[in-house]
Amino acid sequence: MVTTVTARRRTVRRFVPPQHGAWAMLLLPYLAGLLVSGPRRLDLPLLGAWLAGYLLSYYVFQAVKTRRFTRFRAQIQLYGPITVALAFPVVMAVPELLWFAPAYAVLLAVNAWFAWRRSERALLNDLASVVQSCLMVPIVAVVAGTGPRWEPFLIVLLYLTGTVLYVKTMIRERGSVPYRRASVLYHLAAVAAAATAGVLPALVFALLLVRAWALPGRPLTPKRVGFVEIGASILVLAAAVPG
Repeated sequence: MVTTVTARRRTVRRFVPPQHGAWAMLLLPYLAGLLVSGPRRLDLPLLGAWLAGYLLSYYVFQAVKTRRFTRFRAQIQLYGPITVALAFPVVMAVPELLWFAPAYAVLLAVNAWFAWRRSERALLNDLASVVQSCLMVPIVAVVAGTGPRWEPFLIVLLYLTGTVLYVKTMIRERGSVPYRRASVLYHLAAVAAAATAGVLPALVFALLLVRAWALPGRPLTPKRVGFVEIGASILVLAAAVPG
């Protein structure tokens, strides 16, 4: 029994990357787009293609980084066909989605470049991933036939960009004065930008500013940092959806 459980855990670790924060980055823009535009029958295959596409890209970039493509062949062969099978009917039904292809091509090329240089934790690489995720807001709207909604896109973009800076001050750049200063200054600007969208966005980003100023330097584990961001994501989701 123990051996079976251990084998299952190893299989999960092999096919599911240990990137817990990535799931929030994937789901928040999708949910914002869904709540703003309303549900459609194509939303489920779109979500499946979106998640499978992330898993595919993760293992492709791992192969690029390590120069060991055979090591990740099984994952690529699993997630590649799943991504295509789920994305194909969505694109066939809504060919306007192809307008987003050039943007994703450029952003994925940035990711590939940093993976090749083994610098995937670089700030620019993180920001390229943030933009990829946030584009899901207008994509869901296009699938719904409502046209892109750019205000929710900008609110989610403001949040996730700030989160990149904030999380670095909590984990990889803990104790870095320049990163902490950049994070606080960014969040100050984000409050001003969010205020143009209404009172609720301004209040939410004011709370995010407080967390960016007060929490760095405190002995919080990565798990606790993650719990804080779950709560922050819920607040941002409420702020992104018009009342």
